[in-house]
Amino acid sequence: MSAPAIPTADRSSQTGPAVGGSPKELTDLAVLIGGQGGDGTLTVADLLARYFHRRGLYVYLSRNVLSRIRGGHADSSVRASVDPTTSIKSEMELIVAFDAQSLELGLPELAPDGLVLYDSSSFHSDRPNAIGLPFATLAGSQLGQPIYKNTTAYGVVSYLLGFDPAETRAVIEERFQRRSPEALEKNLKAIEIGRKAAAEHPELAQRWSVAKGSLSGYRIMAGNQAVALGFVVGGGRFFAGYPITPATEIMEYLGRYLPSMHGVVRQAEDELASINMVIGAAYAGARAMTSTSGPGLSLMTEGIGHAGAAEIPILVADCQRVGPSTGQPTRHEQSDLSHLVHIGHGEFPRFVISPGSIEDCFYLTIDALNLAERWRLPVILLLDQALCQNGTSTPPFDLNGLRVDRGKRLSAEEVAKLEAYQYYKFTPDGSSPYAPPGTPGITAQVTGNEHDEFGHVSVNIPNRNKMMAKRMEKLIHALPELPRPRTFGEPTARIGLIAYGSTEGPVREAQEILAAKGTPTKFLQIRTIFPVLTDTIVPFLESVDVAYVVEHNYTGQLAALLRGAMPEHHKRIQSIVKYDGFSFRGPELVAALEGRKNGPVR
Repeated sequence: MSAPAIPTADRSSQTGPAVGGSPKELTDLAVLIGGQGGDGTLTVADLLARYFHRRGLYVYLSRNVLSRIRGGHADSSVRASVDPTTSIKSEMELIVAFDAQSLELGLPELAPDGLVLYDSSSFHSDRPNAIGLPFATLAGSQLGQPIYKNTTAYGVVSYLLGFDPAETRAVIEERFQRRSPEALEKNLKAIEIGRKAAAEHPELAQRWSVAKGSLSGYRIMAGNQAVALGFVVGGGRFFAGYPITPATEIMEYLGRYLPSMHGVVRQAEDELASINMVIGAAYAGARAMTSTSGPGLSLMTEGIGHAGAAEIPILVADCQRVGPSTGQPTRHEQSDLSHLVHIGHGEFPRFVISPGSIEDCFYLTIDALNLAERWRLPVILLLDQALCQNGTSTPPFDLNGLRVDRGKRLSAEEVAKLEAYQYYKFTPDGSSPYAPPGTPGITAQVTGNEHDEFGHVSVNIPNRNKMMAKRMEKLIHALPELPRPRTFGEPTARIGLIAYGSTEGPVREAQEILAAKGTPTKFLQIRTIFPVLTDTIVPFLESVDVAYVVEHNYTGQLAALLRGAMPEHHKRIQSIVKYDGFSFRGPELVAALEGRKNGPVR
């Protein structure tokens, strides 16, 4: 079946210089800040994001850094819009470059009427749209420390974009309130140095202003923080992990939140120890989680299989990054899916749940904890670098209606009424009643060997067949409880899009671009990766002529999984993949859909 034609996207710029000397109001703008690691590019981006947030705008904050403490190119972009946005803008109104490399790397992303501000104490540019100011020299000569060049640059940008001076200072006070009084004072002086330098530069006067948004009550949050909060609110009380990019912040946030809730956070010596600590804590009755990325996940594979065989409920948050092996630790990819769906030797049930937004990270972490205990098996929370680490304007979480489901957990009174306690008791749905060790009147044997209902090792053939069915049929009985997909776009559209994770943002922006050109689409955001919820995906596939599966890996892993689960729709499913370590952007995805570039489409 041939795919309907998609018209070429309009790539014209929506921005421009001031007309007649009056500043042009920007309602959707992006700033890219680049330099060497240690130049403070992330700090400038954070300050800008805080200001835009105070102005009531939706903010999306992304970063591109190398896996090193200092040196090497680093950049960060901030998008601010009056409309909701969860993706990087394809063209930047402003580039702030602390070194020549950042200017050259950033130029392809500069809007036709965009501007470059660069640190002329570091290099010189003759480009007509580039303006140099000596950020480092200004900071060094007046504050005695060039390190304040980043805040000086923020001062220049605040003048260029017409920021309110009092709000500009308030952002500095908010950002550095926990630092020493001297650091706060010097940063406040640095923005004034920057603003004064900008005011004395005629090309920076009255160019742009930033629209005011109506957003209130939101906060800028990354997925790792939302997962940590969801774990605490969902009753999680034990976490063990080993630092690994891009998952480390989950452990760091929990170190801040969990102890006050009588919880425990342990940094183990490696991932092998982490997963085994989590298994032990979960068996003892605590809600337990670990977080990792590809290399750590490989080390945890045996432990996850043990939890599956022993029917111990654990939660593993996998923050995907570029692989294989060490790969590119700080770059974005979605290439762990096949590993997780087929993880471990032998066969055991597991759920793979994938949030698509910051809110999803919070709520689905709670759901994952409930599913793990309700069905006594491992649950994988499948994340990705962009979702884990990029900041997004996020509404307050609604705690009404949230529940903690401990599954078939037995009280001491219920145990006292049992003739015998069977840790692996056969039940109609495969989930066995459970009492934590230490409950009066029980003894239990737990093992990764095949076993009978009491946990005694068994090679009995009828028992083996029955025990395998007990475990594996959980995947069938649990289907109604697994997170459903969400659908966006025009219900009658014949062009379908399927994706998971942070790809939601670029897909929805691409939908808006295509809709404006008269091409309706509809998008199925998958939130349960495994088992495949065919009852929700088949109707979607049957309602379109073609379904493009958009994902960040080379082989089209999600598309392959869907084709395997629904072979009758094999030809209807097509892949659009990207594997260069960077997220799709809306116009780029439109171009891929047009089959012109940046796919490849296959």
